[in-house]
Amino acid sequence: MKDISSLNPKKILVCQLRQIGDVVLATPSVSLLHKRFPNAEIHILTEEKCTQVFDNNPAVGHVWAIKKNELRNPLKALAFYWKVGRSGYDLIVDFQQLPRCRWVVMFSDALVKLAEMPPWYNRWLYTNWPESIPDGYAAMYKAGVLKPLGIDWNYERPKLFVSDEERAEAKSCLESLGVGENEPLITIDASHRRYTRKWPEEYYGKLIGLTAKERPNFKFFLLYGPGEKDVALKVRDESGVPDKCVMLEKPGSLRLMAALIERAVLHIGNCSAPRHFAVAVGTQSIVMPGSSGSWVFPSPEHEEVVAGMDCAPCGKERCERGDLACLTKVLPEDVLLRVLDRV
Repeated sequence: MKDISSLNPKKILVCQLRQIGDVVLATPSVSLLHKRFPNAEIHILTEEKCTQVFDNNPAVGHVWAIKKNELRNPLKALAFYWKVGRSGYDLIVDFQQLPRCRWVVMFSDALVKLAEMPPWYNRWLYTNWPESIPDGYAAMYKAGVLKPLGIDWNYERPKLFVSDEERAEAKSCLESLGVGENEPLITIDASHRRYTRKWPEEYYGKLIGLTAKERPNFKFFLLYGPGEKDVALKVRDESGVPDKCVMLEKPGSLRLMAALIERAVLHIGNCSAPRHFAVAVGTQSIVMPGSSGSWVFPSPEHEEVVAGMDCAPCGKERCERGDLACLTKVLPEDVLLRVLDRV
């Protein structure tokens, strides 16, 4: 491999297609690239649903949105990947090595194509990779890919840039739901597509009820995504204080979610995208990760509550014990103590 520590690229492409939380976790690397190469133009390749993560980001010059419905035709897809790849990049940083990323990398004549160490059958596509990356916080791990460029992660947190207009939208949204400007707010994310990472709705409901008893002036904003409204409704019903719970009639945009979490004094949830939004907008968080590995930002403001099971974190989508003990043994009363320490 060539020594690229003195590389001075003028145009950089960063490939991070999904999921939304993982894209947020790539933002420190984008910031580090911008800091290291302030005169370079940085572009992003990501799925359309994730593009809002980079709105208002001063380090990003352009976002290529992969629109799945438009790329079902193989010829159209290849034409798109060719267009991206042949856009004059000096440096490509590929965080995922997915097939769609690899097409772009293959079509590109970039001098440097950087990734985590690829499997042997993909190594011909890339010019450089770090020999090893220490395990740890996911944003740190991603930044480890940049090591050959002489870039080191120094606790840079994910960053979402919320605009004044987006804050005003969040304020208007809350006012329409009966939340005053000075009322303290906690955001709740009770949804997850994997049942091994989903703290029970009844636990969230009980936690809200217990917290409301101790902090009667608080309101609780129930977040949910497409197809998850029933989860939020169950949490509200289980809380015993439905008047303290507010939610939208339908899911809002990622930008509205970012502004609402920024407005909150605390975020509580599962190991999914909103926890990374909380870090990215500077709101403290408490997360019940279940089977998930450690994705917590290394800071006292962000905390994971675990049951201390020998089998956790297993990272699996199915509980081999069959009892989800890593979730069910984390009781609302235990989480309440952490909440009261923070608000």
